[in-house]
Amino acid sequence: MRSIKILSLATLGALALSSTAFAQDGTADTASGKHFAVVGGVALLHPKSDPVDGIDKFDGGPAPTLSASYYFNDNIAVELWGAADKFNHRVRTDGGAKAGSVEQQPIALSAQYHFGAADNVFRPFVGVGYYESNFSNEKIDGLSGTGDHVAVETAKGAIGTVGVDMNINSTWFARADARYMHARPELRVAGAGTGQDLKLDPWTVGFGIGARF
Repeated sequence: MRSIKILSLATLGALALSSTAFAQDGTADTASGKHFAVVGGVALLHPKSDPVDGIDKFDGGPAPTLSASYYFNDNIAVELWGAADKFNHRVRTDGGAKAGSVEQQPIALSAQYHFGAADNVFRPFVGVGYYESNFSNEKIDGLSGTGDHVAVETAKGAIGTVGVDMNINSTWFARADARYMHARPELRVAGAGTGQDLKLDPWTVGFGIGARF
């Protein structure tokens, strides 16, 4: 969780420095003069099935999300996105029996390209970046066979985004997006690594309302 906080602080610092630099040299601007955007919404996160031998799947679940973006110009932006609360997953073994539950809370930093003019009604966008997802409240000790605590290490790696914004007016817009995270966290038993990586590779599908300023 400490690395996630460091990533957030570093991003906020980078956004502030970028805003100052561009304001001073005037090398880039947006048509509206608005460089920042925030989006609040909800997303459904669904990992892939059969992530490792003995586990059939992590059930998908919803959580509220927040994002903050800085637009260098009308098309290029950097976004800090994350879950405002934890996604809860019920873990099922082969055969569909419930083994327990796990929570996770991802955060990501991505570069984005927004297509079309700023005042287009529909503006698709793509993004790529880096994410970390912290797992907590693991209640899956039955998977160990010995009763030892079973934990999931922090997932980290590449994230890809596709989405579309629908402009309501010059300030407000609606957003729909999908995100893919390459997630291969290791299972740990009694604090020790097992060498078994969970091939979770989840997708999120999200909807939200945003504002530019």
